[in-house]
Amino acid sequence: MPPHSPSDLPRASGPPPTDALSYGPAGATCPGDESWPADGEGYRRYDRTVVIGHGDAHWRAAADAVLHWGVKRRSGFRVTPRSGAGERVAEGAEYRITAAMGPLAVHEPVRVVAVVVTPERCGFAYGTLPGHPVSGEEAFVVHRTPDGTVALTLRSLTRPAPSGPWRALFPLLLVAQRFYRRRYLRSLRAVSPR
Repeated sequence: MPPHSPSDLPRASGPPPTDALSYGPAGATCPGDESWPADGEGYRRYDRTVVIGHGDAHWRAAADAVLHWGVKRRSGFRVTPRSGAGERVAEGAEYRITAAMGPLAVHEPVRVVAVVVTPERCGFAYGTLPGHPVSGEEAFVVHRTPDGTVALTLRSLTRPAPSGPWRALFPLLLVAQRFYRRRYLRSLRAVSPR
């Protein structure tokens, strides 16, 4: 079972990150909050919740999966820890997310900017680093209600990358983003309760 105290949350080891995020402020998707205030001016905002299961066993399995990049990995991405990061998300840790289609691969450098682990809510948000095809933040959070319903919430703020070749492809990237969001929302429905 995940730890229940913020002091128990893993932190990235090693020197502090040197690259600035390609957006701000970090934590704008508010993964620890039940409701998300309408902010993020200049960004495309997305917020969707789906029921993925019921009961303590499903909650434990989904919480563990989300904290180990299960949403991304089960949606077809490869997630590679960087600079001493572990497989489990940790605030400040950096990763390279790779989407591959045939011989083409898109690499997305990201940093975990917030982690939440409580008895009713587990998840994290990551922000884009320079070189990412878009600019913004994405959060994956599983939560449960008193009746045992387990749900997954996906939140994101997206805009074109501040510079580079990806800016011209932003409309195409939005199509890909919609495709992957559908996968994300289904990713933890089949998680196996232990």
